[in-house]
Amino acid sequence: MVASGPMSSVPPAPPIAFDPLPYQERLDARALDEVDLVVIHCTELPDLPMARRFGEEVLYETSLTGNSGHFYIDRDGSVHQYVALERIAHHVRGHNTRAVGIELVNRGRYPDWLMASHQAMDEAYTDAQIDALIALLRWLEVELPSLRSIAGHEDLDTTEVRATDNPEVLVRRKRDPGPLFPWERVMAAVDLVRVP
Repeated sequence: MVASGPMSSVPPAPPIAFDPLPYQERLDARALDEVDLVVIHCTELPDLPMARRFGEEVLYETSLTGNSGHFYIDRDGSVHQYVALERIAHHVRGHNTRAVGIELVNRGRYPDWLMASHQAMDEAYTDAQIDALIALLRWLEVELPSLRSIAGHEDLDTTEVRATDNPEVLVRRKRDPGPLFPWERVMAAVDLVRVP
């Protein structure tokens, strides 16, 4: 419940465009009091429409669902919700049941994610994205009273795989949100604890 009035310290909900994925109703349901973690991702794709297409792809035969975060934040700061908080989205191995996934549009290592020669992540996040992320996190802290922790995808999935251009070299499967994500700025603005 969001409080109102000039003296309220409860942040308003940021503008969120809700556009559920076609398979959202097939995703497992969960109780909101089970959610205690936010995971920050970057799409590692060039734009939001491509991220949407990837999210709509059915990858799991048994459930007819795919991989997606709950929220996507475009470079202009617009916030898009593809999965309801009451549903378990597939965005980070081993933590989906308890986590909210937030994806920031950023090209990352696209299109050669696993090439040893292409591991730099050099696109900076926009101020509009980070402002929108902070507003969303503050709102989620109110909406989800059990929310306590925040992590980057790279903190939780440390799997290494053979590079596609040199099988003798191991590269990280996930590196997002990457070295240019402003953790200090974000952590100073929220009451969440960063976990490795």
